[in-house]
Amino acid sequence: MKNILIVEDELPISRVLKAYLEKSQFQVEQAFTGDEAVRKFDAVSPALVLLDVMLPGRSGWSILEYIRKKSSCPVIMLTALGQIDNKLMGLHQGADDYITKPFIADEVVARVQAVLRRSTNITRGNSLKQFGSLKVDFKAYTVTLHGIELAFTPKDLSLFLFLAQYKNQTFTREQLIEQVWGMDYEGSDRAVDLAIKRIRRSLENWPASEGEIRTYRGLGYKLCVYE
Repeated sequence: MKNILIVEDELPISRVLKAYLEKSQFQVEQAFTGDEAVRKFDAVSPALVLLDVMLPGRSGWSILEYIRKKSSCPVIMLTALGQIDNKLMGLHQGADDYITKPFIADEVVARVQAVLRRSTNITRGNSLKQFGSLKVDFKAYTVTLHGIELAFTPKDLSLFLFLAQYKNQTFTREQLIEQVWGMDYEGSDRAVDLAIKRIRRSLENWPASEGEIRTYRGLGYKLCVYE
C-alpha cells in the first residue's frame, strides 16, 4: 500500500480525504500544521503529499520548498486561492499538480492516482545513453552530469527523459503535455515552459558544445545533442 501524507489544517476536509484514499487502498498519514508536516514527511517518506497552501506555522509554499530540496516525492497543492498566479507559483516551485477548493473527493483520488501513475510509468529505454559528459540511464531513472546525479522533480525528470529518448526531435507544448502530464491535464501550457526553465538550470554546467535544449518559437522544444 502506498503511503499518502495529507497536510490540511481543516479537520473535516482531512477526514474526508483520508476516508476516500483508504477506500482506494492507500495508507494515509495526516498533518495539521506546517511543522508537523515536515516531521511527518521525514518520518514516513510518503509516496505522495497532498499539501494545503494556507497552514498554521509554515506555509504550504515553505513546505514544498523543503520537500524539493531533499526529495522528488510528487506533491499536489490544495488551495482555496483560484487565481492563476498562485497556480503558476506552485508549478514553478515544483508542484506536480494543484486542486482548487472546493473539490470533490473522488476527483482528488483520481488526481492522486494519475500523478502516481505518471511518476512511475515513464517511458524508459533498456540502455544507457551518453551525451558527452551527460549520462541518461532510462532503466535506473537517473541523469548524471560529470559523474554527479542531478536532482529533478518527478515531472521535470519525466519531461527530460522523454526529450532524451527522442533526441533531436521537436515537440510542441501540446505533445509534451499529452506525453508527460497526461490527457486529463487541465492546466496552462505554461507548465511546460516552467519545467524547461528548471531543467535548463539543472543542466547549466553541461557544455554547450555537447548539447542543449532549444526553443523553436511557434513550434516547441527539442533536446539537441551534438555528436
